[in-house]
Amino acid sequence: MNAKLDSGVTTRPVTRQTFDEVLVPTYAPAAMVPVRAAGLEVWDQEGKRYLDFTSGIAVTSLGHAHPGVVDALTRQINTLWHLGNGYTNEPVLRLATALTEATFADRAFFCNSGAEANEAALKLARKYAHTKFGPHKSRIVSCLSSFHGRTLFTVSVGGQPKYTEGFEPLPQELSHIPYNDIEAARAAITDDVAAVIVEPIQGEGGVIPGDKQYLKALREFCDATGALLVFDEVQSGVGRTGSLYAYQQMDVTPDILTSAKALGNGYPIGAMLTTEAIAQHFGVGTHGTTYGGNPLAATVGLKVVETISQPAFLERVVQASAKIFGNLEQLSADYPQVFGKPRGMGLLIGLPMAEACKGRSKDYTKLAEKLGLMLLIAGPDVVRLAPALVVSDEQILEADRLMREAVEAFVAG
Repeated sequence: MNAKLDSGVTTRPVTRQTFDEVLVPTYAPAAMVPVRAAGLEVWDQEGKRYLDFTSGIAVTSLGHAHPGVVDALTRQINTLWHLGNGYTNEPVLRLATALTEATFADRAFFCNSGAEANEAALKLARKYAHTKFGPHKSRIVSCLSSFHGRTLFTVSVGGQPKYTEGFEPLPQELSHIPYNDIEAARAAITDDVAAVIVEPIQGEGGVIPGDKQYLKALREFCDATGALLVFDEVQSGVGRTGSLYAYQQMDVTPDILTSAKALGNGYPIGAMLTTEAIAQHFGVGTHGTTYGGNPLAATVGLKVVETISQPAFLERVVQASAKIFGNLEQLSADYPQVFGKPRGMGLLIGLPMAEACKGRSKDYTKLAEKLGLMLLIAGPDVVRLAPALVVSDEQILEADRLMREAVEAFVAG
């Protein structure tokens, strides 16, 4: 029997409880339900205002409902939405041109997410190695505590067993090494390695910056063995660290770079960037996606890249970062029993819990949320801050005040 959709479903009241009734329980969202946002401000169903220092996990880097992005998307919505991949479109050609002109890359492949971008990168690396060296060169090396997505391939490459438990058997020929450990990398990267994938700053693993000498060593080991070096900049890219991509501060150029999150400011898009010589190993039909590079996503991506890549914009990110780091260092000094020393790059910042408070990062962020400040965690031991790159000095001061109120409640409670 065919069910008839209730015409009133679009206006029926929904609450946080509705999530538990109709959605697959892969998340445990907060009790409040956001309904409206602008810039770094969010309002819930009850009309309560929050200061958002999450950016949707480093996504809305230009803030919610950015006027320039809204205008660009609105114009494209009234022009052309989608084409099958038997056709190209003007927005995707412009976005690819902008990204290749701004980076080391010659070629771009577009998809819908960071996981898909990493999937494409790893498939391309294996295709390249198989064609150039033979099937024996297939192993992929990544780091413990890394995160590269949730497809079966990318979640297996990520070095966090908690995300792969129960999904076995996992893809083979994968190795995991400690992050920032040059000797471990030297031992692991041998002639059978097709690719090394690394985050220049580990996000989900605790907001841990990559050491420049470590990343340079990875480049040297890859060059010596014919492996490709893949930088996963899904979280660190598009201005988050104070440069368009973090590799540009590391004096290391990867063979492949993946990007997503902030590239669409909330509109789903992912990108894989690489060189001419490597790109040629993906021929017609070897990889693809239905929605990747559609005119809507590409229009948003181009507006984001044009806005964030301006030198004055990136300089402001550096200034805002220095102000927040200064506040957090003072907060840590004032409450050493709660917090350790802040770490990170640009506006991707981790505030570790002190030894006595390990495992309680979520407890702290819940208190902050009650006070009107939205924060992230990076595992149970680290509070993560990833405000929109357009954060103002006034909002930085407000966040500091709310974090201090939250820590006082944390200590008292």
